[in-house]
Amino acid sequence: MALRFVGKDPESGDHGSPAVWVDEGTKDLLFQGWKADDQTRGACAADVSQPDHEAVIRVPKRMIPLLREALDVAELE
Repeated sequence: MALRFVGKDPESGDHGSPAVWVDEGTKDLLFQGWKADDQTRGACAADVSQPDHEAVIRVPKRMIPLLREALDVAELE
């Protein structure tokens, strides 16, 4: 699997999270982020069930430019 690193939260300092990648083969987007708290997970579960092997990941608004870049990478290649 070849992953293209797009970037990480510019405010994360020495930490690597949140971050975004594009799988160059499938064009899937991959996220590393903060696990949502219980209240947020509960609110999300009201709309979509959450199996044990899945998680709700919170990505901050300041990463929108990186998400747009990742979408462009996935669509153009």
